[in-house]
Amino acid sequence: MQEKHLFEYAVLRVMPRVEREEFLNVGVILYCASQGFLQTVFHLNESKLRSFSSELDVAEIEERLQAFQRICEGGKAGGTIGALPLASRFRWLTATRSTVVQSSKVHPGFCVEPKEKLERLFQELVL
Repeated sequence: MQEKHLFEYAVLRVMPRVEREEFLNVGVILYCASQGFLQTVFHLNESKLRSFSSELDVAEIEERLQAFQRICEGGKAGGTIGALPLASRFRWLTATRSTVVQSSKVHPGFCVEPKEKLERLFQELVL
């Protein structure tokens, strides 16, 4: 029997007009402490985003999501936050904020392989 590992995840969302509280799921971030795993995967569907607002700067949203990815990867490319321990990076990325790119509340679960779980959540919740 394979060992199951506790993980936490949040859905990354684009909320073009924060005051309307409408959003589009665009990615997932998953953290598994016991496996030293912190990754995000995202996809921007430009036509769906445009249905919320034709004035969105898709390139800027893409850059913000890439910043999430760089922070997950750590190192100099992730800046000051990228130098923090994995748990701190995950908490910073999933902190409540009132910006166009936000995360859902954090949800826990158990998995055998974090990478596979991330991909499955991405398929179920984003694509």
